[in-house]
Amino acid sequence: MTREYRKGLHELGGGLYAYLQPDGSWGYSNAGLVTDAGHSLLVDTLFDLPLTEEMLRAMRDATAAADHIDTLVNTHANGDHCYGNQLVGDAVIIASKSAAEEMNDLPPAQMAAFVRGADQLGAAGEFAAKIFGGFRFDGIEFTPPTRTFEGELHQRVGDKRVRLIEIGPAHTRGDVLVHVPDDGVVFTGDILFIDGTPIIWEGPVGNWIRACDRIIEMEPEVIVPGHGPLTDAHGVRAMQGYLVYIRDEARKRFDAGLSPADAARDIALDDYSSWTDGERIAVNVHTLYREFSGHEERPNPVELFALMAELAR
Repeated sequence: MTREYRKGLHELGGGLYAYLQPDGSWGYSNAGLVTDAGHSLLVDTLFDLPLTEEMLRAMRDATAAADHIDTLVNTHANGDHCYGNQLVGDAVIIASKSAAEEMNDLPPAQMAAFVRGADQLGAAGEFAAKIFGGFRFDGIEFTPPTRTFEGELHQRVGDKRVRLIEIGPAHTRGDVLVHVPDDGVVFTGDILFIDGTPIIWEGPVGNWIRACDRIIEMEPEVIVPGHGPLTDAHGVRAMQGYLVYIRDEARKRFDAGLSPADAARDIALDDYSSWTDGERIAVNVHTLYREFSGHEERPNPVELFALMAELAR
């Protein structure tokens, strides 16, 4: 797919739009809009209020259906896909049950406090300030979903069919795909990072690998990833290949007795070295080790950010 990767609203046809934020790195996520007969469904908000308001203005300029958002779907719990919810707070806000529960783990006020205190955290704090310091988290009101579901939920936007498909836990605990079958479009949330390194906060990785197969089986004409440019099946296969590669390489080092940190340092990114945010391998290997061992204990986030800071250098 050779569509232009530029910031802003991209018309997909049939009353559908994608909103893209290059370069798709930490916090710079994509969103989407589905409209028909004056009705609207927004797929995700952005990481802070100024970014979300800029996106909503672009949508309102493009179509009167965006003057009032009827429904908002949060594809998962990460703040760069839901912290702007208050700006469409009178919409019905839908998420999977697991995603809604996970949103309580890191509300905007806690994220703001984390960034404010980053200078007390050494290398981990420096890295956090570098990747998150450009966003404005203060003053965001936590606006959670008003409706949740498990499995699959069918919606209508005017006469358009929209399928909400829970395929998590994978990237997070409750990832959701938004499929508009009659228009051949899938909004994937962070099940897809295109030209960027995915981050496995939750796992199991097998769920994520199977989710890639499900997207391809839908035979979409356009795929809107959570981060990066618009893509097609080739982009899905490339990211699936990364997940398989990291799983297999991490398993070799787990079996050899390496620590997660040493394994992350040791694995060569090879074909994926040109992707942004390669340091996320630190999180990915820790999550895979937890899966391999069957232990639920999670590493200290400060330690993870310190290791990512080391790898990013």
